Amino acid sequence: MNFDGGRDFAQAQDAADPLASFRDRFVIPQRPDGGEVIYFCGNSLGLQPKSAVTMVGEELAVWGALAVGAHFAAERAWVSYQERLAPATAALVGAEPSEVVTMNTLTVNLHLMMVSFYRPTPARHKVVIERPAFPSDRYAVESQIRFHGFEPATSLVEVGPREGESTIRMEDLAARIEAEGPTVALLMLPGVNYYSGQVFDMAALTRLGHSQGCQVGFDLAHAVGNIPLRLHDWGADFAVWCTYKYLNGGPGSIAGCFVHDRHRDWANQPRLAGWWGHDKASRFKMGPDFQPIPGAEGWQMSNAPILSTAPVLASLGIFEEAGMPALRAKSERLTSYLAYLVGERLGDHVEILTPAESTERGCQLSLRVKGARGDQRRVFEVLGANGVVCDWREPDVIRVAPVPLYNRFEEVFEFVGILQGALARPV
Repeated sequence: MNFDGGRDFAQAQDAADPLASFRDRFVIPQRPDGGEVIYFCGNSLGLQPKSAVTMVGEELAVWGALAVGAHFAAERAWVSYQERLAPATAALVGAEPSEVVTMNTLTVNLHLMMVSFYRPTPARHKVVIERPAFPSDRYAVESQIRFHGFEPATSLVEVGPREGESTIRMEDLAARIEAEGPTVALLMLPGVNYYSGQVFDMAALTRLGHSQGCQVGFDLAHAVGNIPLRLHDWGADFAVWCTYKYLNGGPGSIAGCFVHDRHRDWANQPRLAGWWGHDKASRFKMGPDFQPIPGAEGWQMSNAPILSTAPVLASLGIFEEAGMPALRAKSERLTSYLAYLVGERLGDHVEILTPAESTERGCQLSLRVKGARGDQRRVFEVLGANGVVCDWREPDVIRVAPVPLYNRFEEVFEFVGILQGALARPV
């Protein structure tokens, strides 16, 4: 990719951007002076789609007009509301509609999946995760290990970057999995690491895990809506994700889950069951015996929270219209442009922890201020005071995520200028 350091170049990129109009579909937060912030925090909370306001309003109106009758009589009947999300969700994660379900929240879904897919024995009881893993994932895995009567000290296997490096080498993951192979029950890794922004080779990891006889699951919190996914073809046993980051579903919005179709008929597989996972044809007969719906829906426990699900449905419509191939193409160019400007203008003072190859990262770049200018937290606060919304992750990383649905090249240009100014201020 060829780039230029001038503002004219950024403006020309925006003028030629076929996705430029999608920015108008979102509510952009305002600065105190009335201008728009530079919002590079979609990896933490995506912006509000304007259509979400309309869709939630419609559900509130239906609730008022029909009350309980809306379960069956509404245009978007509540009894099957989550089913409306399945086709678009399946397309985003590379799955069949029967392999996905929208339910609960991410960590809840992770626990529900581990109930079924983490079945330790005295000989095979270990779980492999990355270091650093997002704390909620680590807590969930540790608690499941203890729940089954094992100890994390002996059952939790962590693989991290080598000394002096910021990302995990595939060969190190492979070597550790192969070494621990006969004792590993579950390989539980992210699609994209929250801290470094590194994309993992999920196809290779799935093959490797299965070759060692273990189950393979992925946390796609930072991957869904960010990078292309082909879960069905890759053969992962399960995956979980949230919808409030790149999918713009709103704070604490309903999450998603994938279960590969080869597990669709696990009627006797251990699981925590609920009424909404029961066979649809006989659900309202109120029988005492649980008959799971074939596929991912069989892991549902409760009906969808309509007011939380509606914004996700609105956002998925935008993704369908934009198309993931076009979004990914813009994302690679937008993030590469950011990396170029940081390297050209700030390379002596800012280190990029995220992989340099665009195929090995999503929208996020993780930046670390170097050397004597290393008052990183102060730099982050100066960015905020100048209208930049990004986020901070301990101990010393500023995460910046230009999102292709609503961010512009000129914003990237302006951000680097603001960061340059922040670095120039005395500590």
